[in-house]
Amino acid sequence: MRTDGPAGVLFDVDGTLVDTTYLHTVSWWEALRQTDQPVPMAVVHRSIGMGSDRLLDHLLGPERDREADTRLRDAHDTLYAEYWERLTPLPRAADLLRACAERGLRVVLATSASEPEVGALRQALAADDVIDTITSSADAQQSKPAPDILVAALAKSGLTAERVVFVGDSVWDVVAASALSIPCVGLTCGGTSRGELAGAGAVAVYDDPAALLDELADSPLTRPR
Repeated sequence: MRTDGPAGVLFDVDGTLVDTTYLHTVSWWEALRQTDQPVPMAVVHRSIGMGSDRLLDHLLGPERDREADTRLRDAHDTLYAEYWERLTPLPRAADLLRACAERGLRVVLATSASEPEVGALRQALAADDVIDTITSSADAQQSKPAPDILVAALAKSGLTAERVVFVGDSVWDVVAASALSIPCVGLTCGGTSRGELAGAGAVAVYDDPAALLDELADSPLTRPR
């Protein structure tokens, strides 16, 4: 690996490596419906990638009555957990992680999922043999678009912002990476368009992990910064 290129790659997981974006969308939509606070599914989808605190502020407003927040989170978590055994990696996600590791890049999963969710995501990916570091919601005080989970990923892995690239699927991933001046590669497999990701500042955009893998040799993951 070139010494002037990235030393590691931080990966978002939900919607980037594992096909969960619309499962989270449906789970939040149903949780909101159950508490008589319906929100159109398309609006919910555009909020996925934020942590639950920021997502609810975004959907319901910061001045809302917060007494139902715990019930909403619990309902989402219960509904989403029903899918855990059926979680599916996005095309060639594990192959992409292995290809990065083979090039000498340290593979870091920078996720703010809960510990139990992280277990389900890891099982779906089946790539523990090449994963160097994993975060969880316990590692960050604030959720995306705040960069806390990326700060935690750097601290746990011993990498620096100057020597990593972040791969994510949402505008919120791009915003979080930008706060640390980390280049963010966007994937559209989470349902956010190429234009939205590029407009938010993604340095390159690909359809999914398979497309990024096909172009890996000429991608920001391996090019000098």
